[in-house]
Amino acid sequence: MNLRTGANGRGWVIGSCLASLVVAVPVLVVFSSVFRSSDGEWNHLAETLLPTYVFNTGVLAAGVCLVAGIVGVSTAWILTNCSFPGARILGWAQLLPLSVPAYLSAYAMADLLQFSGPVQEWLRGSFGLQAGDYWFPPIRSLGGAVYVLSFALYPYVYFAARMAFQEQSRSLLEAGRLLGRGPFTTFWFVALPLARPAIVGGVMLVMMETVADFGAVDHLAVDTFATGIYRTRFALESPVAASQLSATLLSALFLLVGVEWCLRRRRRYHRTGNRGNRGPGGRLGPVGSILAFVACVVPVLLGFVIPTGRLLQLAIARGDARGGGMLAGIAFDTVWLSLIASVIAVLLALIIGYAARLRRGLRTAGPATIARAGYAIPGPVIALGLLVPLGWIDHRINDGWTLAFGDDWRPGLVLTGSVMAMLIGYQTRFLAVSLSFVQSGFQRIHRNIDDAARTLGSGPGRSLVAVHLPLLRRSLLIAGLVVFVDVAKELPMTLMLRPFNFDTLAIRVYELASDERLEEAATAAILIVVIGLIPAWLLVGQLESNDDTHRNPDG
Repeated sequence: MNLRTGANGRGWVIGSCLASLVVAVPVLVVFSSVFRSSDGEWNHLAETLLPTYVFNTGVLAAGVCLVAGIVGVSTAWILTNCSFPGARILGWAQLLPLSVPAYLSAYAMADLLQFSGPVQEWLRGSFGLQAGDYWFPPIRSLGGAVYVLSFALYPYVYFAARMAFQEQSRSLLEAGRLLGRGPFTTFWFVALPLARPAIVGGVMLVMMETVADFGAVDHLAVDTFATGIYRTRFALESPVAASQLSATLLSALFLLVGVEWCLRRRRRYHRTGNRGNRGPGGRLGPVGSILAFVACVVPVLLGFVIPTGRLLQLAIARGDARGGGMLAGIAFDTVWLSLIASVIAVLLALIIGYAARLRRGLRTAGPATIARAGYAIPGPVIALGLLVPLGWIDHRINDGWTLAFGDDWRPGLVLTGSVMAMLIGYQTRFLAVSLSFVQSGFQRIHRNIDDAARTLGSGPGRSLVAVHLPLLRRSLLIAGLVVFVDVAKELPMTLMLRPFNFDTLAIRVYELASDERLEEAATAAILIVVIGLIPAWLLVGQLESNDDTHRNPDG
């Protein structure tokens, strides 16, 4: 297809619609399962396990959103408006938990806090206790899952809230203080309402990640929709009932997202003054500095230092006994798969984003909205939605091959039996991540540049290559790296779509941890953490550059 179809950009619109089908198809397939018969298995699930899935998923999502919201907003406010020793280091350290997937934190914390773990062994040895003499919060429980996921995901809220607080003018906060508001009331009635859209966006992202999580809740023995979908598909071997579970979950998610969107569109938020007057926060006294330091360091300890330290300790003590060449091969497969997926995601996001820039309206806004909805779809749901159409295509390919060339040899499962299914699934799940960075980059390019290029005779394709791509280079790089890391640590969808002879680092960690071989899993886990540090440092750079811009507008 020639995308350069003139100044109206019609080819780009068509390309945008086709790219959005990657997200739309699995959703349509999942919802079509509602009208199919599951031979009574759905009725059995509805009467027995469905109430448990609904309760656990709802309580887990609410608990994680509450804890992550409180921790993320409070740390963002402290580090934006207060000056104390170590504040700058703690500012970038808050993003380190993003490099540790939630399931790795679950493995490490369960190993530390379980009955046979070092913490309880130390308690029994130090105080002469026996089993039954004391009570210790069970880590393999709903509360344990809330704890692990909260401190693994709170950086999403922290990053969104801090960016919002940095955009606020200090003069507005000082006006609140002059009107008799104390520090807390100024924060509650002035700063927090202005930052609410960003905070709600971060919390919604945390909710989607919580609902989509499989590895952590599975290891901590919490039955949620994610674990139920996987077990129904592979243990009960009922793809229809699993799809109906997925449709139930998707309906609830879309309803929540729709309600949040309706509530937010009725509000209007504007910039609150000159960004440049955002000076450094007030310096705290000794007691305030200690309290602020503790409040900011504890989340980092619980979300990054302790789980990573435990994994590193296990890796050094024993590590993967079958490591070496095999683990290097798995790491290589993970890297090249993530690299290909990230390049495709950036290209698709570029097509959708550029089409929306060329032509405004439903024909371009629709595909962008569909693409952004993909991040709200859990990995197991995407996998189920893709297996049906891709399996159908594989059968048609083989039938056509047989008619044309005979039955001596058939190509086999071209899509579902290769990494192609995984690559398509990654686009469905992570295209929204790439698109957000690409659209943000386009928004920073003034439309006068487009008008100038058009006046000089450049069509849409030439303008993109010669004008926009150089200006989008940083946004495209960040989008690609973030998708790269997301793919490298993705678990449930990879588990369901991978070929039988293909492993990633996440799969290797999951298989070993499921067999309680955490010491062997620790080596691959550390490799995932190292890969995950890349976007964390990029986000740190964005925060620091944003903060420096606000403090030195003329710099």
